[in-house]
Amino acid sequence: MIKYLYLFLTLGSLSVPLLYSIFEKKFHFIQHFKIAFKSILIVAIPFLIWDGIFTDIGVWGFNSKYHLSVYLFKMPIEEWLFFFCIPYACLFTHEVLKYLFPKFKLVKNLTIITSVILIVLTGILLFINFGKLYTTINFIFFLIVIIYGLKTKLNTLQEYLPSFLVILIPFLLVNGVLTGSFIEEPVVWYNNNENLGFRLFTIPVEDVFYAFNLLFSIQLIFNAFKTKKDVSE
Repeated sequence: MIKYLYLFLTLGSLSVPLLYSIFEKKFHFIQHFKIAFKSILIVAIPFLIWDGIFTDIGVWGFNSKYHLSVYLFKMPIEEWLFFFCIPYACLFTHEVLKYLFPKFKLVKNLTIITSVILIVLTGILLFINFGKLYTTINFIFFLIVIIYGLKTKLNTLQEYLPSFLVILIPFLLVNGVLTGSFIEEPVVWYNNNENLGFRLFTIPVEDVFYAFNLLFSIQLIFNAFKTKKDVSE
């Protein structure tokens, strides 16, 4: 049973959002499934390449005790599923929050101040720790994404930052288990020579930035596809 842990976590994270997407008729998020899948796929490709390279050089790796013995480019099949199941759940969560609470967003000035603080802090940490692979690549990506959001997609950033805090709750619970919380050994292990060495419980702090990079990138592309779809209808 323990062999299926990663699979259960991944598919379990998808199950409720997907079922709700299909059977909830008023919001009916399943109508956007095609553009959601395209958005997730576009972002998943570079992230999977990144993941594969880091797996190959030992920045992180996977404990075979907790996943199936099916590999693709040295990564277990569950890792591939992760990049589709988790983003769908998070994309769904943000869209539901927008639908149910249209005023659930930061004011413009607070969004700008928060973003600038994050940019400055990330820039300092990047400078001090440049060369640690996970920290370096992750923080560079984060700076690009948040600066782009600040300069060209401020309204999206206003909506997404508070949603991201909500999304972090289940994300950190799942990631906590993957990194060793509540179980004897981690499902996913990290080489601490390539990160800050600072953890939120068992989770490397870089994972929060990684999550934002992945999920906000998907959200930006999804919004673009959705706008195009709405205009054409």
